[in-house]
Amino acid sequence: MGIEGVNSRIASIQSRIIALQTQKTEPTTTPGQQTTPAGGAGGGDFASYLSQAVSQTPGSGRTYSLDAKGIPTELTAYGNGKIPATALEQVGDTRHKLWAPAAEKLTQMIADAKKDGVTIGITDSYRPYAEQVDLAKRKGLYSQGGLAAKPGTSEHGWGMATDLDLNSKALSWVRQNADKYGFYNTASRESWHWGFKPEKVPGLVTS
Repeated sequence: MGIEGVNSRIASIQSRIIALQTQKTEPTTTPGQQTTPAGGAGGGDFASYLSQAVSQTPGSGRTYSLDAKGIPTELTAYGNGKIPATALEQVGDTRHKLWAPAAEKLTQMIADAKKDGVTIGITDSYRPYAEQVDLAKRKGLYSQGGLAAKPGTSEHGWGMATDLDLNSKALSWVRQNADKYGFYNTASRESWHWGFKPEKVPGLVTS
């Protein structure tokens, strides 16, 4: 998560703490008892408010708008294959990077798979324009039977696709669970290619 996302998350948590304090300090009465704040003599402790506020705050702390093709408008302003480092985030402890929300969800998916005894590796992630051109020359265009998208149109160029290193067990797990994290097999001839669909992630896209 970039510094902007961190600041947004902090602001969201602070606003929720204030809301919780307001709710919990309203007096409640029971026949035969004195009026006391609902949160206890001190109106509840800060740690309790903080815990509840964090649990109610979405992971990214932000929502995003999409263009007609389902691409976040903050990315279209840069251009495919021209996404700056500030808009990308590292996936776990790997060397790979994706658009920040996609990176966060992929990191979570890899961690959850590991809990099930499944190892998910990564062979490719964000792909700059120059790399798209090189790949198209070497592997041919997908539309012509090759394995590369037309340079400037690749999902990798938006930082919204990853190529995974999967054995049969991992592939089965990913096929059953990837949609829970917003990832879909968006290239029918490539079982390793998984694109991120932000509109499929609850609370991530502004309606």
